[in-house]
Order: sequence, then structure tokens, then C-alpha cells
Amino acid sequence: MSRAIIKRFGRLQTEEAWVNLGEHTLELNDRQYDINQLAFAAPIAGMIYGTQLNYKGALTALGGAVNEAPYMAAPKAPILYIKPANTIAANGARIPLPDDVPKLAMGAALGVVIGHSATRVCESEALDYVAGYTVVNDVSIPHASVYRPAIAQQARDGFCPIGPWVIERDAVADPDALGVRVFINGELRQKNTTANLIRSVTRLLVDVTDFMTLNPGDVLLVGVPEDAPLAGAGDQVRIEIDEVGWLENTVVPERDWMKEGAV
Repeated sequence: MSRAIIKRFGRLQTEEAWVNLGEHTLELNDRQYDINQLAFAAPIAGMIYGTQLNYKGALTALGGAVNEAPYMAAPKAPILYIKPANTIAANGARIPLPDDVPKLAMGAALGVVIGHSATRVCESEALDYVAGYTVVNDVSIPHASVYRPAIAQQARDGFCPIGPWVIERDAVADPDALGVRVFINGELRQKNTTANLIRSVTRLLVDVTDFMTLNPGDVLLVGVPEDAPLAGAGDQVRIEIDEVGWLENTVVPERDWMKEGAV
């Protein structure tokens, strides 16, 4: 079993629990639950920072365009963007599909949750600043350019499901060797691994904290693999990350999402 931090729906505070990923159970306050018995809220409270082009395949997919305008060269530092508070959604929440968009890209991402204020950390100590890891769906409207922040495509309401928990750091043997899978309606649509990161988790923490402070509760997304699968209205999406867990959400028309409430 792995120690985890959860936040139950309707509760103000997070709680410590023990999760058995293999048996799909959770132990909380000396009582055991099937995970489906509990309604989770998003278990984080800080800023969420995304990272562009940190998978080798994602950079390769740009091809020769990476050396043309407006890029002119491969990135020499992490390309970051923000998933603001309005995007945050919980496990089980519905993802709104705008009326004029046929399908959304499901961005499977490992979320690195910061435990201690981190500024200019060294690589050998980088993981000491990590509280744990979580599963994130970095949802976006499909778009080609990564030159400017795609706010209208990535920062819409409900476009960042996260959770259901934060698994403690030491429960993950190697964050740079985790299988990542995306299922849509039960069908495996994407398979990758964090071994394909350009900047490892530790290197990313070093490079980011060289120019900005990450605070306790902040979440740094290590990146989204190339060819993010698409999902439309009614599709059920499940993202799995080895040793961390799984995240499940359903895509619904935005007009229904607004009418019935963002839950």
C-alpha cells in the first residue's frame, strides 16, 4: 500500500490515506473502502505549471519547423505555461466540450507536487523538494503552435482534471520510468513512458527553479506525450500512470456542463 493525500468532496481539509492500487481499495481512519465508494475533490491547492515539448516524440513531431520562424531553434530552456484555478477539476468531473469544437486532446501528464519551497535546487537534492505525484489530464483544444501561450485552447474552465490523490514521493521508485496510458471508452489509445522525457523530473526541477520559486502545493507537469488522443461528447477517458494511479472523466457538451453545474 502507498501513503497518499486525498481530499474528499465537500471537505475543507486534505486527509492522509493508504491506497492499494492493485486491489482498488483505500484505507482511511482505520476503515477500508473500495475507491469507487468515495467522491474526491482535486487534492492540490497551489499553482499548476505545464511544460511544452518535454517528450522526445513531441519535439520530433515539429520536424524541420523547429528551425523556422517563429521558433528558429529547438528550445534551450523549459517552455512553461499556466493552468489557472478555473481549469482545475476532480476525478469523476465532466470535461466541457465547446459547441464549436468537435473533439478535445487528452493530455496525459505526471504532476510533480512540491513539498518545500524550491529555489535554485541542485540535481542531487531536487527530489527532496517533492511531496509526491499525481495524475493530470492537461486538456486542450487541438492547436499547432507552441510559440505563444494557447490560453483560449488550454485555460478553459474544467480543462485540468487532477487526482484522485497525491501519492507520496517515496512510493514511486523512479519517476523517470513510469508507464503512461490513455484509454477512451475502455480502448487503449496511447501508451508512453516518462523514460522518454527530454528533461528528467530532476533536471526539469533544476531548470525551472533556476529562474522561479516553486512553492509548497504547486504542481509541475512534466509534459504531454506526442499524438494526444482525441475525445468527443460522451467519451469516457481514463489516464493511468504506473505507481501513481488513474484518473477518470467524461467529456460532455459545454452547454450541458453549464446547465447542470461543473461537477
